[in-house]
Amino acid sequence: MDAIRTKGLTKRFRNLVAVDRVDLEIEEGELFGLLGPNGAGKTTLVHMLSTILSPTEGKAQIYGNSVTEDSDIVRSIIGIVFQDPSSDEELTGHENLIFHGRMYGVPKERREKRARRLLEMVELKERADDLVRGYSGGMRRRLELARGFLHEPKVLFLDEPTLGLDPQTRRRVWEYIKMLNDEEGVTMILTTHYMEEADHLCDRVGIIDKGEIITLDSPESLKKEMGGDIVTLTMVDLDDFSEELRELNSVHEVNKEDGKFHLTVENGESIIPKLMKLAHENGLEIESVNLRKPTLEDVFINLTGRSIREEEAGGSERMRIRESSGG
Repeated sequence: MDAIRTKGLTKRFRNLVAVDRVDLEIEEGELFGLLGPNGAGKTTLVHMLSTILSPTEGKAQIYGNSVTEDSDIVRSIIGIVFQDPSSDEELTGHENLIFHGRMYGVPKERREKRARRLLEMVELKERADDLVRGYSGGMRRRLELARGFLHEPKVLFLDEPTLGLDPQTRRRVWEYIKMLNDEEGVTMILTTHYMEEADHLCDRVGIIDKGEIITLDSPESLKKEMGGDIVTLTMVDLDDFSEELRELNSVHEVNKEDGKFHLTVENGESIIPKLMKLAHENGLEIESVNLRKPTLEDVFINLTGRSIREEEAGGSERMRIRESSGG
């Protein structure tokens, strides 16, 4: 059966439509990604699925249980790792897990066994009895992953699980997420604005923008739909010659953004000389040329005409919601 099913799920805050008629079917054991910029509606969607927010319209079920009518049951079978750290700094890592287990009614012997096993899995066994206030950001994130699994949820929501971490620590957290998904078989829904994270971890990805799921498939299938190589041209003067570029036989898509042209082409190596010649004929100078295979960033640019920016990280969606709701 589907772990999660939504139909027309919508959330409005006064004049802001944060989530707009989302239909989803997520399979049991799937690691599903919601990919999009901050403010796209990812966190709001997760908050509705986890019963933190009530939908304005539409329906959502977790293992057949309605998030509105069976909210107590839903809360008992899900876990959530929030964007912001939520572990108690005045408790040890081990105590945080035990307290969480008690809150969920996990029997004493079971919660002790689970806590030891999970702390070892996320490589915190040697720091289990240290106060969390002495943990690094990466250690705290690993602890919160372990805590999210302690009560053996059927579904775990990971809301921007690596936000603010350095690249090396982020990759380590990816390893823990993948390992826990494989070993525990838990359905995971991960929100992220990191393209590489979604590509590396997720079985399927729903790209969300302005509250809507604009496309949904496996990362590989989404990239294949681009239909070729990606050539990026950096121009000295960005005079628009998009129409001239589109007239070349091997060019499928042209997007102009941030002083660059992003082209989807066939046989990228062979078309570069033609691009240089075309620019020269139009009195333009190409500063640099980059050739590569498509990424999920290219998919997003192709669908929306803009990129997901790193500097958008950090609370934009919550700020928009707060402003629209008067909070």
